[in-house]
Amino acid sequence: MRPTNPSPLWGEGRVRGLAALIVVAALLFPRPASAQELEQVVSGLESTYAKINDLKAEFSQVAKNKSLGQDVKAEGTVYLKKGGKMRWEYKSPSPQQIVSDGTYLWVYTPELNQVNKGEAPKALAGPAGSFLQGLGKVREEFSVRFLNPATKVDSAGRPVLDLTPKHPTPLLTRLILTIDPKDHIVRQAVLYDQLQNTVTMAFTRVAINQAVPDTLFAFTPPKGVAVVPLEPR
Repeated sequence: MRPTNPSPLWGEGRVRGLAALIVVAALLFPRPASAQELEQVVSGLESTYAKINDLKAEFSQVAKNKSLGQDVKAEGTVYLKKGGKMRWEYKSPSPQQIVSDGTYLWVYTPELNQVNKGEAPKALAGPAGSFLQGLGKVREEFSVRFLNPATKVDSAGRPVLDLTPKHPTPLLTRLILTIDPKDHIVRQAVLYDQLQNTVTMAFTRVAINQAVPDTLFAFTPPKGVAVVPLEPR
């Protein structure tokens, strides 16, 4: 039976709501020898995203349920804009839209003929708030180290950060970020919840400051679609 509420966490519909909760990084110096290099990575991340007003990217997602051994794959396009505005358009495995104008959050699942609506501040509370605003001031919300202090980068030469929220939530207890060293853009994010389930998201074709219109973040439920309150998490 399909779930009646497609918001986070699990099931093909429920798992995608977690994608809306991506936000990132701050700084903890684990040892003096690596402090300067870690400082440079985090400072580059902050300064880059502080200058970004809007962002568009293609994404692919794999959600893993540890207890069930279940993987749910998805892909689509994401639009982000400062002010808590976001639009996640899932193309597969089935269409779904997650839209916020910074005040309200809508999760529209066409195959269920249903829209879930909630208040954005509650749905995106704490460190899992605005992706762009969070990346612009990462030091306030997270403690950070390199995932592998001995290597610091992956096989492609990209720094990999292991972040712990200073105020963890059930949906976010750990975050691993892979950063492009050329432009300081996040290319991959792995989110852990309190049960050690994970959502891995890879971002490609990233375009910044393309004057994404505010109308893209407004949502009007289609005629005849049921509107159901979004369950608080």
